[in-house]
Amino acid sequence: MGKRRWVRRMLGVGAVAGILAGIVVAASTVWVSRQATGHIYDLEDAPAAPVVIVLGAQVRDGKPMAYLSGRLDVAVQLVRDGRARAVLVSGDAGGRSGDEVAAMTECLVEKGIDRDVIVGDPYGLDTYDTCARAIHTYGVTKALIVTQEFHVPRAVALCRDAGIDADGVNAGCDCSVFARARNTIREPLSRPKAVLDLLSGRDPAVVSARDDALAKALARQD
Repeated sequence: MGKRRWVRRMLGVGAVAGILAGIVVAASTVWVSRQATGHIYDLEDAPAAPVVIVLGAQVRDGKPMAYLSGRLDVAVQLVRDGRARAVLVSGDAGGRSGDEVAAMTECLVEKGIDRDVIVGDPYGLDTYDTCARAIHTYGVTKALIVTQEFHVPRAVALCRDAGIDADGVNAGCDCSVFARARNTIREPLSRPKAVLDLLSGRDPAVVSARDDALAKALARQD
């Protein structure tokens, strides 16, 4: 095979692969949008639910960084307004940047949230795991889930598919334009994995026995 012919063939294969990848991304985006439509709110319009789930993100020196700080601010306001009675902070306790769950918990306490209404899931290693563990480990059936606008639709879609009556609440972020743009562009590429996780029906990375800590936190307020 001549060199030019080989190059043309490789270009053709690459073009087909690119088209197929585009179709997969587009199809997964449509699925996410359909699942999340009508279930995403800004803070001022958010409905009430027993639990607000806060998704983990990077920390630095034991403190939440910009994305996580924005999510926690929303959770604090939801509790103060009486639109959530308990908080499930779900992240990676052994994350590369530090213990996300400990950082979230301490930040909430510093902002005036009673430690007794905060429950930490140290194995919310990704959004799928957070949703699966929320219902199967912690017994969550109705919740608000807080993250940034670009991430909320996928989080809502995954939690609703897991069996949680979930509504998403958009969180702000004191972030750079570059950080916002990077994550907005990257988010659609995460959606095919979300669909594959659902189709596979995989267990979360860590499967734990049922934990009644959240039920106890809610019961203390009855």
